[in-house]
Amino acid sequence: MFQPLSLFVGLRYIRSRRGKGFAKFISAASTIGIAIGVAVLIMVLSAMNGFEKVLAEKLLSIVPHAELISVNEPIKRWQQGAQQMQTHPEVIAVAPVIKLTGMLQYKAALKAVEVRGVDAQLETLVSDIGDYIVDGKWFAHQGADALAGSDSKRSGTPIVLGAGVAKRLGVKVGDKLQVLLPQQAGEQSNRQRFSAPKRLNVEVKAIFLFGGTIDDTLAYLPHAAAAKVQGYDSDTVHGLRIKVTDVFAANNIARDLAYRFNHYVYIYDWTYTQGHLFNDIQLVRTVMFIVMVLVIAVASFNIVSTLIMVVKEKQGDIAILKTMGANHRQIMTVFVMQGMSNGVIGALSGALIGSYLALYLTDIVSGLEQLFGTKFLSGDVYFVNYLPTALNLNEVYLTAGVAMVLSVLATLYPAWQAAKIDPAQVLGQA
Repeated sequence: MFQPLSLFVGLRYIRSRRGKGFAKFISAASTIGIAIGVAVLIMVLSAMNGFEKVLAEKLLSIVPHAELISVNEPIKRWQQGAQQMQTHPEVIAVAPVIKLTGMLQYKAALKAVEVRGVDAQLETLVSDIGDYIVDGKWFAHQGADALAGSDSKRSGTPIVLGAGVAKRLGVKVGDKLQVLLPQQAGEQSNRQRFSAPKRLNVEVKAIFLFGGTIDDTLAYLPHAAAAKVQGYDSDTVHGLRIKVTDVFAANNIARDLAYRFNHYVYIYDWTYTQGHLFNDIQLVRTVMFIVMVLVIAVASFNIVSTLIMVVKEKQGDIAILKTMGANHRQIMTVFVMQGMSNGVIGALSGALIGSYLALYLTDIVSGLEQLFGTKFLSGDVYFVNYLPTALNLNEVYLTAGVAMVLSVLATLYPAWQAAKIDPAQVLGQA
């Protein structure tokens, strides 16, 4: 025998499994419980990772990573500021924006919208809005001269609407409608408390379908048209939209740019408007991790019951080992190994099953949706209509490691009780 006594005896006990039927049942239940807990936790974490990935790749492909919006006076000669910002190593692109809030009117239908006056070409550098056009085409670059021409007066200023806005108004590409914008403070008459809104005739050039509330609230105008209705020069804007290399560092990058910018601006990043989605994902991740770790802990501590019954059954064997010179540490190691085997088997099997299911979680959920004829995630509410998944091996290792640690902790008390057995008392009763 070339291996330590505790290892030899522990392996013999694990291979023999000569326990009573009830002890075997509890042992199997603890192993299965650990495996299920580990597998479910890996799948939940993979789903949360999937949502984070989609959040970063899809939602932030249309929502600006950061914006610097003027506080009092609009930003003049914005091109100079944009060139300065693009020298920053973390900045990918900069585009101008004029923000308007108004109403769209089509016949008797009205819809409140957020209108963004953007440069058609530069906007595609900071946003992938063109990829979500489902009808029509993203408007071509048009300067002030083109918008003031006869063709513009005849057909109306081009506008791009979200699918929800178009559905609410009942419009399609080619339809003409009006944008109603409030008068600016300096334009309102001193005698009138409420002034008539400014009206802009527009024609629907394209409709985009992104998902979520963005489709129900957003519309795009060419920058020159928005500047004209606001009375701005062609080089004057409300703010600058910025695309950065690391979306999760957008806040720090935006602050750094604002401190270097020679204009008093509000600092916004994507967390200001969409951060609640990321926070919700983090909250669900934390809660589910705690809940599933507790489930694994409950399954692990079933090992306590199993080992206590095994210790009771093996009192004679323990007494003989002690009379042969086995010390407390060796006796404890025998039962720690026996109990730990349940945790190792459960953790490894759960990690393998959970990883496999996590890789195909999207297809599995899609199959369940087809089977039950329902939709678990609605694109009208969420920004995706499927369950995304992204397996992270570090989280697999962490989950399996936590399960193994809990299973080891569960063995300490029964193993300590086994080491305390008095050989004289046990053998004297035999």
